[in-house]
Amino acid sequence: MLLTARSRRIGGRVALGVVSALVVGVTGYAWAQLQRLDEGLVTADVISPSGQLAGEAGAPLPVAQNILLVGLDSRTGANGLPLPQNLLDSLHAGSGDDGGNTTDTMIVVHLPAGGAAATAISIPRDSYVDIPGFGQHKINSAYSRARAAARGQLAASGQSGPQLEMAADAAGAKSAIGTVEKLTGLTINHYAAVNLAGFAALSQAVGGVQVCLNAPVHDTYSGADFPAGEQTLSGAQALAFVRQRHGLPNGDLDRIARQQAFLAGMAKNVLGSGTFTDPARLSSLIDALQGSVVLDHGWDLLSFAGRLHGLSTGSIAFATIPVQSLSLATPSDGDAVKVDPSQVKKFVQQQLGTPGVAASGGTGATSGGVRPIAETKSAAPSSSATPQQQPKATAATGCVN
Repeated sequence: MLLTARSRRIGGRVALGVVSALVVGVTGYAWAQLQRLDEGLVTADVISPSGQLAGEAGAPLPVAQNILLVGLDSRTGANGLPLPQNLLDSLHAGSGDDGGNTTDTMIVVHLPAGGAAATAISIPRDSYVDIPGFGQHKINSAYSRARAAARGQLAASGQSGPQLEMAADAAGAKSAIGTVEKLTGLTINHYAAVNLAGFAALSQAVGGVQVCLNAPVHDTYSGADFPAGEQTLSGAQALAFVRQRHGLPNGDLDRIARQQAFLAGMAKNVLGSGTFTDPARLSSLIDALQGSVVLDHGWDLLSFAGRLHGLSTGSIAFATIPVQSLSLATPSDGDAVKVDPSQVKKFVQQQLGTPGVAASGGTGATSGGVRPIAETKSAAPSSSATPQQQPKATAATGCVN
């Protein structure tokens, strides 16, 4: 399945919907609100029960966990219903016929046993990889290819409407998860997805996120129109910030740096601005999450949030997998990002700090200890790039392209 030019332009949503569940254990009013969240979320049966947590409620995270966060280039909501055209217009997202149901943002978040630190590893959306059942293609099409195949089969069997769309989405999610597992060597324990409208709603619910640009930008494709320097963005502006890639020196790699910077800023915002003690802001965040996010069916958010007592604004590190070329010619997918799976696996284990931590059930924390929030500034790769040559996370989130 070939992607349209429009679907290649739209993208860059960071799956931030799960952030609130990853950052704090809470009690009282906030705990009651998390219960409301848990009861109203859309879930999908996409991961086996083997990834579920064990141990007493409130105890530290007993086993290492790997969470796949995806941003979907989709014009349907979590409930399978089409997004209104006036909403798409406000987001510079074209019509319901645009977009390719691709996963234009893919981030694996690793939480070691204890849950006091996290490592977020970005995968460029055009990475040319093996997609089980479909052959070599760009990784962002793993979801769309499996979704389209399943949707055709389900429609032929008589399914229709929102139920058809949600079942097809689940098939796409399983394909994306399997593809990421094969590329990274990690076992994915949990899954969270958000579409473009959901991202805009979440950024508004947290009161916006402060970002910093090295230079002013104006991009008609994404709607990004920002001055240089620090600024606080939310809603459609936040969406434009994280999905722009045209006009950036390093294209998609610069966009990944923006996504990481925004995610770091959002985590800092949620943790440090009293979101969980502000009834109005917390209620808005819960409402946005319920309407925007799809999680795997077995994820018990109440228990999960209660275990992450130690996670703070200084304990998230960001990285991007090593790439060898941004212009790999492919038989049917146009130019793609060249990656070496063995190199990627080695890099992932280096980032996690413990070579044996690959699957659910690992008990060791990362040997490197707690690392600061940071964004990875990606530089243009070369054909001889190695994991050691890839940009490293810095000690503080700075300005990006």
